[in-house]
Amino acid sequence: MAQCAQSVQEFVQDSFVPTVGVLCSREAERVTRKNNLSFAELLRPFCRLTSEGHIRDPNNQIQVVRNLRLCVNNVVSSLGSPAAAPSAAEDSLLHQVVLSCQPQEGAVTSTIVAGNYELSFNATTPWFETYRENFLQSTPPADHEFLNHHLACLLVVSSTEPVPVEQFLRLSQEQHRIQHSGEYTNPKWFIPNTLKYYVLLHDGAEGDEQRAGVAYEDMKQRYGSQACYLLKTNTRTFPADDDEQIPDPWSQYLNRNNLHCQDVPEEFSPTVNSIGAAGEDGRQSAHVGEGSDGMERHPLQLNPGSPPPFKGCDNPAAGSHGACLTLNDHDHIRQFIQEFTFRGLLPHIEKNIRQLNDQLVSRKGLSRSLFTATKKWFGGGKVPEKGVSEPRSTCGLLYPPEAPELQIRKMADLCFLVQHYELAYSCYHTAKKDFLSDQAMLYAAGALEMAAVSAFLQAGAPRPYPAHYMETAIQKYKDECKTMVLAERCALLSAEILKSQGKYSEAATLLIKMTSEDSDLRSALLLEQAAHCFINMRNPMVRKFAFHMILAGHRFSKAGQRRHALRCYSQAMQVYTDRGWSLAEDHINFTIGRQSFTLNQPEDAILAFKQLLTNDSRQTATQQGAFLREYLYVYKSVMGETESSLPHLPLPSIQSSLTRVYFGHERRLAQGEKQAATHVSLDQEYDQDMAATWCRLEEELVVAANGGAVPGFQPTQCCLNSQTDNLRQPLAVVEEPIVVEVTFRNPLKVSLALSNVSLLWTFSPDGVSFLKENAAEERDDISTETIPEFHMGPEETKAARLRLLPHRTGQMNIVGVVYNLEAGLFGETAPGAEGQQTPDLMVVRGKQDLKVQGPRLNQTKEDKMSVRRGPDQRLDPIVTPPMPLMEVFFLQFPTALLCGEIRKAYVEFCNVSGAALCGLRVASTHPDFFTFGSHATASTPTTLTSAYQTCAAPSPSGSVPAEDCSRPRGVTDILIEGSVLQPGQSTQLPLWLRGPDQEGVHEISFLFYYESTDKGNKMSHRVLRHTVFICTSRSLSVQASACRSCGPPLGSLDGGGGDGGALVFIDVENINSSESGVREFHIVQVTSSSQRWRFHQCINPPKEKGCKLSSRERAKLVLRATQCTPHPDATRGVDKFTFADVNLGSERVVSSSTPCGDFFFRCCRSTVAVKSSRTSCGTRSQSCVSPEGGAYDITNVLRKCNELDLYVIVIWKAFVVEDNRQLILEGQLHVALQTIGKEASSLTPRQESQEMMLLKFKSELPPPVAPPPAELSQLVKTHLHYPETHTHPFTQDSLCVVPVTLTLTNCSLVHVDLIIDLRHSSTCTESVEGHSSFCWVGQTQYKLQLKPREALGSTLRACFLQAGVYNLNTPRIYAKPAEQDAMSETSQQMASPAFIIIHSS
Repeated sequence: MAQCAQSVQEFVQDSFVPTVGVLCSREAERVTRKNNLSFAELLRPFCRLTSEGHIRDPNNQIQVVRNLRLCVNNVVSSLGSPAAAPSAAEDSLLHQVVLSCQPQEGAVTSTIVAGNYELSFNATTPWFETYRENFLQSTPPADHEFLNHHLACLLVVSSTEPVPVEQFLRLSQEQHRIQHSGEYTNPKWFIPNTLKYYVLLHDGAEGDEQRAGVAYEDMKQRYGSQACYLLKTNTRTFPADDDEQIPDPWSQYLNRNNLHCQDVPEEFSPTVNSIGAAGEDGRQSAHVGEGSDGMERHPLQLNPGSPPPFKGCDNPAAGSHGACLTLNDHDHIRQFIQEFTFRGLLPHIEKNIRQLNDQLVSRKGLSRSLFTATKKWFGGGKVPEKGVSEPRSTCGLLYPPEAPELQIRKMADLCFLVQHYELAYSCYHTAKKDFLSDQAMLYAAGALEMAAVSAFLQAGAPRPYPAHYMETAIQKYKDECKTMVLAERCALLSAEILKSQGKYSEAATLLIKMTSEDSDLRSALLLEQAAHCFINMRNPMVRKFAFHMILAGHRFSKAGQRRHALRCYSQAMQVYTDRGWSLAEDHINFTIGRQSFTLNQPEDAILAFKQLLTNDSRQTATQQGAFLREYLYVYKSVMGETESSLPHLPLPSIQSSLTRVYFGHERRLAQGEKQAATHVSLDQEYDQDMAATWCRLEEELVVAANGGAVPGFQPTQCCLNSQTDNLRQPLAVVEEPIVVEVTFRNPLKVSLALSNVSLLWTFSPDGVSFLKENAAEERDDISTETIPEFHMGPEETKAARLRLLPHRTGQMNIVGVVYNLEAGLFGETAPGAEGQQTPDLMVVRGKQDLKVQGPRLNQTKEDKMSVRRGPDQRLDPIVTPPMPLMEVFFLQFPTALLCGEIRKAYVEFCNVSGAALCGLRVASTHPDFFTFGSHATASTPTTLTSAYQTCAAPSPSGSVPAEDCSRPRGVTDILIEGSVLQPGQSTQLPLWLRGPDQEGVHEISFLFYYESTDKGNKMSHRVLRHTVFICTSRSLSVQASACRSCGPPLGSLDGGGGDGGALVFIDVENINSSESGVREFHIVQVTSSSQRWRFHQCINPPKEKGCKLSSRERAKLVLRATQCTPHPDATRGVDKFTFADVNLGSERVVSSSTPCGDFFFRCCRSTVAVKSSRTSCGTRSQSCVSPEGGAYDITNVLRKCNELDLYVIVIWKAFVVEDNRQLILEGQLHVALQTIGKEASSLTPRQESQEMMLLKFKSELPPPVAPPPAELSQLVKTHLHYPETHTHPFTQDSLCVVPVTLTLTNCSLVHVDLIIDLRHSSTCTESVEGHSSFCWVGQTQYKLQLKPREALGSTLRACFLQAGVYNLNTPRIYAKPAEQDAMSETSQQMASPAFIIIHSS
């Protein structure tokens, strides 16, 4: 239970106090009415004694009476029988009491931390204490107990009466008639001989003090000095003491006449009857000489003119009380109460206790002392002698007033009232046994109740509190006697006692048992106190506290106590918030919303209903629809009062992390055969890898356009989202739209209808200091697009694209979204509109803020320890001046190609803006996929059937400077006429495409770059993106290798003296699958491109035969290559590539022009550039070779010996049948022959996974640097020239000598020392077919030196002894660079076997 202002002992003691009646003469009543009080009300603030009193018990022991309080009431008589249940007037009175007492702002609250709960609630519940006090005071007197029966009666007469003694006599007779005539059931009197105390009231302002003294002396002679008192009042004189401030102790005890005139909350239910009028009309005073109307009165009603008697909560009484009294008068009244109590009341009670004790002892015939043999006196078991017609009730037996059992109870009550709890407990305990044995359940329950209370109040606690007595009493009151009032009183007392002992669980259980359906107010108060018991336990039971608070709030609501209901639900909400109890949260929020709306708290109602809609609800669609309608109705009511600003709507929720911003016009779709560039759109998903690729391409373009790197480069971002770099403000362009994609989520299971959806923004124009917001008059700066209707299905996530069109440069900030939220009510009645139907459609206009969060910072320690986010400025664009805008369209652009296929397409560039553009460039992820050609070749027309430039007759070989392929990788300048594209102008250029060499689907990206002719803008350039997907299928596979030619040197060719050249072997295989529809391939032409080599002739196949390949067929081509004559430009440092064509068909393709030459340079660009640099470096290093050159120079020399640097271009045609039509496709494949003897392929080799290497813990020493033996063995090329057959008459001459010419060619660029060894060795000749019985005659060893690239012939003689086939390739040749030592001598590789046939004639 909540904390109380009183201690438990004080509360229980004040619940049962001696009751004193008051009878006043008319004149005395008039005197007291000067102070706006009755006489009983005048005494009430002074009824608590501040000093101790004493009595003697039957054993003559002194008993101290401390802190005694009296209850003084006017004597109000009635004829009706007492009601067992509280009347409607009493219920209304208690309802008003609770209603008028509300928690004050700034009241003390308690905070409890239990687990992960932190709860704050009211520390005290004054409304419950007020209810409890008024309930106990309003409990009607009963016949089975005497605690609230009148013990004495004050007879008050004014000193201004002519004969005061006669008035005292009349009042005494009136009291006697009320008590003993038997006509009146109320009030009830404790004992027949009621104490009468005579009070002479003297008005100091009007009366004669001497006359009053005389009358008082007469009274003392008649009634005794202990039974009368002279009370002086109204001694204040207003003219003299007008400024004196006199305290008003009566205000805390009195209320106004009519509670409805107070500042009472408006939620008082109209179904509860008001007692304001009844309280005035239905009460009559029982003054002397006035008859009773016979109506039942409330026990606390005083007289017709007095205010309602119950004690309110912080409500001062109307008017001023005690205006004629001074502080001395207050002391007089206080002294009068003490005098009456100590000299009149306590002696009277002591005397009656002794008399009752004597009567009971004499009746039983036992000892005079009640304390010696209580068991013998009241042993029980014996039913008192009663007649058969003894009255009975539903509660059992009814005792007559003179019954001994009632005398025991009366004695116990007297002892209890004077705080003699030990004697009272003994009497109650004895009476309890008698009542139970007589089956008098009402009497037994009362005795059990008071026995438990007496045991608790005994000093020193000689016995424990018998809680089971209280439980039995409550059970008998409720179930057997049907008196809920007494059961409730019993429960209130027991719960407070249990709480004081720390037994909160037992107290809560007791309070919960007392709840019922007959009284919502009582049940609500008791449930609330039970909830406080649960939270005040040693281990707080938080969820039980919240659950019972909700039950209490429900019962408060049923009782019409809406403010208390709202308070209970709000306190319980602390437990259920964000705990996963979604249905409980919905119930609480819904109730809080409705109660707040009823109590004119619309802001709280809106907040509660907002929680119903924003949380993930598990309610049904019907219930959610009801929540939505309630919310809109409340919002509509609030907005009807204040239209100053738009409210923030909770529905639908905005997923701010998904907000995207797009700058620019949306791309146009394909127009006929034109295919528009894909660029960027909101329909595309963001790809981090592709974003990095676009950034790299743009940086390449910027570097190419500016001639070098640009510091602070920032890529262009047309579409911003949460994954892009939003640290800097984006740039928008005047007259180009800004599209904001806002993602809405409908969390409900019902549909939502939005209308008139638009963006909220602020704008600061350049040159203007003030801020503009979007309004109807600001359309000149920004045009705002509105979506008329936007429907969302149940639990749907849907994006809305809202557009702004800036017309002026400046700073823009997009701050939110404004829209109308609609819902149909389907004829249901909205809350608060009782009996009135609302319109079928509810529309509320509101807004939501757009707040985007930047990326979380994770750099410093503080960032990692807390959640910090960086800036995100995607919604704060800067509007810049006009910029050119280009659109790109593609014509005849294929989607599928063969590997290496050449296709011609067209590109159209359109300037759709009002500004001219220039500096058009393009970069691509696949620069070898396309070419625009040079300006000269682009203007040269090609045939309609071929993408190549062809000619009928053979022409000399063409040369193209190597510097043409040294431009930056991936960047291509697009040459347009005049270099400027004016506004509205368009141009169309051819574009040649070549299928990638690897089959599959290829994603190819183009990035077009252009600038404005007006420099100095914040936006330096613009880009346009385009992505295509090309599906390639296999065509041909080309494998090529080269070896040194065994033929004689072709010194006559090209006027040079080079060596014998090289043979190039080309294997071409048709690897195309039959599903593609290709019938056969024709090899049209084979072209070589090199700075040193060129094709000379085709050895196989013959030209007239041609080369055709069907599916899976293979052909072998053999061509002879010779070295080129140095180009004249080579002396000026310009390297030229020579294209030599070997035509196998009727037409010759000009391989050095577009597109053949372009694709060659694009596909072989990296290899060409590297080899070109190596060649130039090698040429320059020839003269730098020195003996100290070391291993690097030798390695360079050796590599040049076998370096070929010959590129083979195979041009083919494919005949395809498609849709019953035959098409001719063209293409080319490239093979780079870098080294003699090493095979190369046109197919891209697959990357094999690296093998796992063993971990080595000990570092190995690097091997000694030495030239590779394989390269040293190829310094010199050999060739034997001899007749293939020779006839010799062996019969005539046994020795046959044949001359053989040995030609040695230096393949390197340094001087080479040679040793020719002709001595026969069996290990050097391994010919199975030929005989070995021949020898070289003449000189058998030669030492020579060859200059770089020098060819030298030497004549040898071979001697044969018999006919046969001989291999002449037996000489051993050792070579080394001239500057090296003898350790570098290496045997040179010989040519293929040289067979000679010797015939015998």
